[in-house]
Amino acid sequence: MIETATGLVLRTRLLTETSLIIHWLTPAIGRLATVAKGALRPKSPFRGKLDLFYAADFSFSRSRRSELHTLREVSLRETHPVLRQELACLRQASYCAALIEQATETETPLPAAFNLMVGMLKYLGAHEPQPRVLFAYELRLLGELGLAPDLEQSKLNPGTKLLVQALAEQEWDALARLSPSNAQVAELRRFLHGFLINHLGRIPKGRDAALAPPLRMGVKEPGRSAGMLPA
Repeated sequence: MIETATGLVLRTRLLTETSLIIHWLTPAIGRLATVAKGALRPKSPFRGKLDLFYAADFSFSRSRRSELHTLREVSLRETHPVLRQELACLRQASYCAALIEQATETETPLPAAFNLMVGMLKYLGAHEPQPRVLFAYELRLLGELGLAPDLEQSKLNPGTKLLVQALAEQEWDALARLSPSNAQVAELRRFLHGFLINHLGRIPKGRDAALAPPLRMGVKEPGRSAGMLPA
């Protein structure tokens, strides 16, 4: 039976010399894997359509014996070109993809998680990959999983608690107006590191790289005002 879906490419890997396994994130089906047979052949209909974080409409034949299905057709929607131009953006997106793979089950509807990933990628396409992007993603994913931190029980400083609320609740574009201090960034980085390990067992590789190199905090982005959160 042929099914259709809209999704984001989370990961690709070689299956044979000419075929790829494509891991997708979709809103209606969740995470699923498909085989793109002959995708690396020069005249393949998949050529140029399957790369990290490409958004596409696609069809596939569902396997009755495994969770690895057969990809049929792909129609591109968005390629997120900034991820191929800025290594820091790619690192952040890759870590977010690894986190969602670790924290969710395959073939379980994930509309909120899909929208979260789409929002994060759209933000990276228009703004610098500051640490607040990762923190916002982690906090929002934890919220969707029912694991949001209890700020009243935490030992975070008052200003950092306000930062957490803003990162978890504000629209993505509004995050560019936040300007946390270096101390707040360091405190939240440590807090979420421990929180993720405690609730998920481990943190995917790449978090440190996604948060590096150190960026000057409190610097206004062009055309935007910045307001320091209270320490």
